[in-house]
Amino acid sequence: MTAHSPTPPAATAPSGATTVTLSALVAIPGLNLTVLAGAQQLERPVRWVHTSELDDPVPYLEGGELLLTTGLKLGKSKDRLRRYVHRLADAGVAGLGIGVGLSYDEVPAALVEAAAERELPLLEVPRATPFIAISKAVTAALAAEQYQAVTTSFEAQEELTRAALGKDGTAALVRRLAARLGGWAALYDASGAVVVAAPDWAARRANRLRPEVERLRSRPAPSSAALQNEQQDQDTVVQDTVVLQSLGADRRARGFLAVGTEDRLTPSERYVLNAAVALLTLTLERSRDLRRAEERMRTALLRLVLAGEIGTAREVSGPLLGGLPEGPVRVLLAEAKDDSLSVLGDLAEQAATRAGEPLLLAPDGPRLVLLALDDGVVHRECVTAAQNLDALCLGISAPTTPEAAAAAYAQAERALAVALRSGRRSVDHDEVGTGSLLPLLADEAVVAFADALLRPLREHDRTSRGDLEASLKAWLSHHGQWDAAAADLGVHRHTLRYRMRRVEELLGRTLDDTDVRMELWLALRTRGEGRQGTSL
Repeated sequence: MTAHSPTPPAATAPSGATTVTLSALVAIPGLNLTVLAGAQQLERPVRWVHTSELDDPVPYLEGGELLLTTGLKLGKSKDRLRRYVHRLADAGVAGLGIGVGLSYDEVPAALVEAAAERELPLLEVPRATPFIAISKAVTAALAAEQYQAVTTSFEAQEELTRAALGKDGTAALVRRLAARLGGWAALYDASGAVVVAAPDWAARRANRLRPEVERLRSRPAPSSAALQNEQQDQDTVVQDTVVLQSLGADRRARGFLAVGTEDRLTPSERYVLNAAVALLTLTLERSRDLRRAEERMRTALLRLVLAGEIGTAREVSGPLLGGLPEGPVRVLLAEAKDDSLSVLGDLAEQAATRAGEPLLLAPDGPRLVLLALDDGVVHRECVTAAQNLDALCLGISAPTTPEAAAAAYAQAERALAVALRSGRRSVDHDEVGTGSLLPLLADEAVVAFADALLRPLREHDRTSRGDLEASLKAWLSHHGQWDAAAADLGVHRHTLRYRMRRVEELLGRTLDDTDVRMELWLALRTRGEGRQGTSL
């Protein structure tokens, strides 16, 4: 599969499809044109007619012209005539017309030989046929073609619009587009998954373009790419020209359109494609006011659920959002530093649509809340998205019922806090319950508390003899057993008792208080975790 850039049409003539050919021009009665060379190339399209008596008109040509001349400055030198023909052939002219009866009584043999050598169509124009008659014939044909192209394009636009407004909307539009272009078409959602393909056999071909769609996702919408796509179709290799187009109006791609045809699209076909892109974009890009209204409605519905008003929430969500998730559900709470929340929301909605799963999704200040089926498609899609979106963190509650959503929200909030502290992409509440509390002690607020609590002991140990901090840790680790702690420190138990009284004096706290012992132990462990470099 290789990318290419389509060749733009010439700018010298009226724009539009250029299918006026030399053979059609030769067949016009009254022009009496005679083909002297290059008969096998008469199907070349003529973009315009240009008359020049210069011996080198190439700087004034763009390619695709029928060049007319009487040979006034060409002379009869064989080498000079040969070089003249080769320059024109290299410049990409469609053909060369020589008017006889002025400079030449008949077309020089050297011109005929050179034109035959380069397979350049060479026409003899009789003296009775003015060059302007040829120009008028080509101009009229081009104008008729352009009018036909515009008429066809408007008809196609009307047809696509009717399809888009019909019951089957988007799918019908894609089918009509494929039929209009005589090829195939496919619509992808924002994640790059094929939503609809037409004809049916095009689904496999469209799926093979997923890597190209993924590359287009990284570019702001709207963007496009042109490809030469080779596909193995049974025992034959099929090659078609593919145009990919992202769909979106605010730099975010909400979908992608691919069309494939045997040949490059003509200008009129591109007009049809552009009309389809505009209609699909309008379909996918709902108005911002409507989106804001939906967000407000979902936020209000979420508040009902979290307040325990499940009956009211079910009654409201049924006609508006298709109902609430039932059975085991989870609350997912997401936070991000960039626009990843919008991306996650789109992915979740698309997954819910594909799987037919109910979903409650609503913004919650700087966060996004989702109420989704436990281990459903949306749940799995969100976990995958959290792994792929660098700036996104996700907290997930334990399985529950919609009636217990408030408690599940608190679980998701705690799981999200752990994810944010630990730098993990997603944390399940079950992991919070089965993990250790100690890694959480590296939180900045906890470290500051520990430093302030233990500062009197550290200052004492730096200026006086006696390891009060180490003695306190040994005594607490042995649950206040004097002999065991003293043996661990290598001191007499009376020495240890003295040190503990000194600890109480410096801290202004009694070690008989269980809460004080707990706080001191956690403070000592926080210091230990910090020295080991543990950070969550």
